[in-house]
Amino acid sequence: MSEVIVKGKAAKAASYKMSGKTTEEKNEALAKIADQLLADKDYLISENAKDLEQGKKNGLPDSTLDRIMLNEKRIEDMSAAIRLLIDLKDPVGESLETIEKENGLLIKKNRVPIGVIGMIYEARPNVTIDAATLSLKTGNAVILRGSSSASYSNQALVGSIHKALAQTSLPVDAVQLMEDTSRETAKELFHLNEYLDVLIPRGGKSLIDTVVRESTVPVLETGAGNCHIFIDESADYEMTENIVINGKTQRPSVCNAIESLLIHESWFTKNGMDLLAVLHGKGIELYGDRTVCTAFPEAKQATEEDWATEYLALKLSVKIVKDVTEAVEHINQYGTNHSEAIITTNEENAAIFLNGVDAAAVYHNASTRFTDGFEFGYGAEIGISTQKLHARGPMGLPALTSTKYFIYGQGQIRG
Repeated sequence: MSEVIVKGKAAKAASYKMSGKTTEEKNEALAKIADQLLADKDYLISENAKDLEQGKKNGLPDSTLDRIMLNEKRIEDMSAAIRLLIDLKDPVGESLETIEKENGLLIKKNRVPIGVIGMIYEARPNVTIDAATLSLKTGNAVILRGSSSASYSNQALVGSIHKALAQTSLPVDAVQLMEDTSRETAKELFHLNEYLDVLIPRGGKSLIDTVVRESTVPVLETGAGNCHIFIDESADYEMTENIVINGKTQRPSVCNAIESLLIHESWFTKNGMDLLAVLHGKGIELYGDRTVCTAFPEAKQATEEDWATEYLALKLSVKIVKDVTEAVEHINQYGTNHSEAIITTNEENAAIFLNGVDAAAVYHNASTRFTDGFEFGYGAEIGISTQKLHARGPMGLPALTSTKYFIYGQGQIRG
């Protein structure tokens, strides 16, 4: 019997044991995990150092090494995030709908755990903690499959979780880690329908596309972010500059950073050169259409690929458009249904944009960087969904629940 099936069986059995656990029991377990991370801090850092050393030998870029790296502050932050999670409302058991029938039947639609969640992700050890604690808070079991680049770190973190859970009423087997990070193991997870209720990929476009394409287990897709800002004709220059710089430079390697800038032709005539000069001065490589490259020689000619690329770096494609309708059409052709923004004082154009763009989050006069579970008040997030079924946008605790109908009677039968 393979490791995947063994752990799948254990997680399924644990999910049944999680049923009926109270909020107090779950919060107690989370508090123990938060304490255990701090107690194991030195060990976690030493195991993480093995991943960093191996990553350097394998030539991983500095940005990836930074995502893998654990230090004292990051571990303290993870512990603090768990304590914030404890304070959030437990959605399990919440009544969403009550129906009282004429025959006396009482029908209640309540939130319940999904069951067993599979999480497949890259590089970031903090996802191990986020996925495990969010799953436990919502009464789910979880099977974690991180990448080989953070193998030592993930094993150490799950070891801390298991030590903590052993001191509580929650089953230790509710958190499983696939120690084998091979592609074969991942593919086996894709077809673990007997034990997995949902599979959530979190990482780059290639990983997400592979899971969506190959998995027979239902997938909650956390998509890539080819995000845009459209600068409308009436946009205030100072506001525009601040939003664009924040959207591109505050943290370029994340999915809610902007990758493309669409500029109304009239605004570009008046203000475009100033904005492009500022962006170029910030070290951003600009890839423009013919109008942009003619006016600003430092820009490189954009290709069809550029319009569709999530750079995750200090690179930005820039296109001039004639109106909001053309901007919406461009975004719906090249966007990834993540986060899109318009900067304008024209309420009619804002409405056209917000209603017409197909995305999980749409912004009027604000940075796309706010698409985040913490910023939305959800605490930690399991990811940002770009699909439309079950959950969309930043996914907090409610996204890890399903619904169940509870029907109460006094002997009614159907005639």
